[in-house]
Amino acid sequence: MTHIKEQGAKLYTITIFSENTVGLLNQVTIIFTRRGLNIETLSVSQSAIEGIHKFTITAFAGEETIIKVVKQIDKRVDIVKAYYNTDEDLVYQEIALYKLSTPKLLSLGSIEDIIRRYNARILDMTDVWVVLEKTGHYEETQALFKELSEKIGVLQFIRSGRVAITKSRVERLSDMLAAMEEKLKIRNS
Repeated sequence: MTHIKEQGAKLYTITIFSENTVGLLNQVTIIFTRRGLNIETLSVSQSAIEGIHKFTITAFAGEETIIKVVKQIDKRVDIVKAYYNTDEDLVYQEIALYKLSTPKLLSLGSIEDIIRRYNARILDMTDVWVVLEKTGHYEETQALFKELSEKIGVLQFIRSGRVAITKSRVERLSDMLAAMEEKLKIRNS
């Protein structure tokens, strides 16, 4: 099936909080598949809340579609809570690694210029290859990839999924859990 971006589609970041349950990723991806949405990036890790994992997924869609997707995800038994955000609500980054030919890279002359301009760093270097790391937004990691590809060629390339935190003081889930705990205290008193 060919994915066609719907009118008014923009990039949304969906954050899902859950326990670390086997098969949950499959359940989540099926929701995207049924709506004909392509997952652009996916990252999973522990969250700031003990025992809770955080999925960070990006996808292009209209807001109405994203709202429906998040509601469907929220209905899953193993999901604690799901949210969606726009870039304005988040602090986010990606990491990219570039493997380059050492002789070709050195033939450029000073590699310091590229490293400084892109705020990259050398992770590993041999006589045969060099691995550069660049952390930033997609546009930044892609610009470095384009320049390196055009000037010397890139042997290997990988970019991580987005990692993101909200601009709010704590995880939105923390606020929700605190409110639930307060209701329980009131109910039990």
